[in-house]
Amino acid sequence: MATVHIRDVPDDALTTLKVRAARRGQSLQAYLLGLIKDEAELLTPAEAAEEARAIASGGRVTIDDITEVMAEVREARA
Repeated sequence: MATVHIRDVPDDALTTLKVRAARRGQSLQAYLLGLIKDEAELLTPAEAAEEARAIASGGRVTIDDITEVMAEVREARA
């Protein structure tokens, strides 16, 4: 597994992240790792559009199916 170092984190941002981690009963490292994993699992709008096109090219999907997937992606990112 890789190691990531982040430099120049503003003091106020670091304090906020430490407080959020503590409220969840997590170490700062565990909290940040969770944020990174969650972000990595989300599709970008371009990735979602590409996935929708790939599904649609199979011919079994309606425009309503695509619209629903896009709405779910937008909602997940909100």
